[in-house]
Amino acid sequence: MIAVPAGGITLRDEGSRSEWRVEVGAFRMASHPVTTEVYAALGGQGHAGSAGGGTPVTDVSWLEAVRFCNRLSRAAGRTPCYTDGGDPDGLDVVCDWGASGYRLPSEAEWEYACRAGDAGVRYGDLDDIAWHRGNSGAAAHDVATKAPNAWGLHDTIGNVWEWCWDRYDPRVYGPYRVFRGGGWNDLPRGCRASCRRKSHPTLRTDDLGFRLARSL
Repeated sequence: MIAVPAGGITLRDEGSRSEWRVEVGAFRMASHPVTTEVYAALGGQGHAGSAGGGTPVTDVSWLEAVRFCNRLSRAAGRTPCYTDGGDPDGLDVVCDWGASGYRLPSEAEWEYACRAGDAGVRYGDLDDIAWHRGNSGAAAHDVATKAPNAWGLHDTIGNVWEWCWDRYDPRVYGPYRVFRGGGWNDLPRGCRASCRRKSHPTLRTDDLGFRLARSL
């Protein structure tokens, strides 16, 4: 887990042409997405990918990701962040941001950490930092095989999309949650620090995984 300093980020939504400023407290974020090996070690079942246990786990829903965070927290002797009443839309999931356990990053935390102080479209040349449609061979690759950003985070751009905590726009899309970062099948436009996508928290697909965060 890499220590991320406090700061601020301006988030933008291209569809509504809106933007909003968010202040981000210091936190920790994993240097790469959760792998199939780690996910399976705690009883999770996801797609293993063509290269085995070092690839990011995919075919994991948002609900499954938050439940994995709680399992990992308990296994590590930490206080779980999430309470979950079993609502199929995940609307009753509550996050205790002060708990010591593992959780999904907020959308603001995710983009702030991805950028690592860089205001550009992405933090480096796309082929150097990301697995995308042009170089992936139509599959996810082992994590941390492309160059990291300035804070040591790998694969925030490309390889797999990553679930975030936030609902996309509750007034319009109800329970839909945000995912970020682009994946192995995306064109350059999808592999940008600011690119936002969304789906129902039960979605499972072969280019969507998640990354762990932890409050300080």
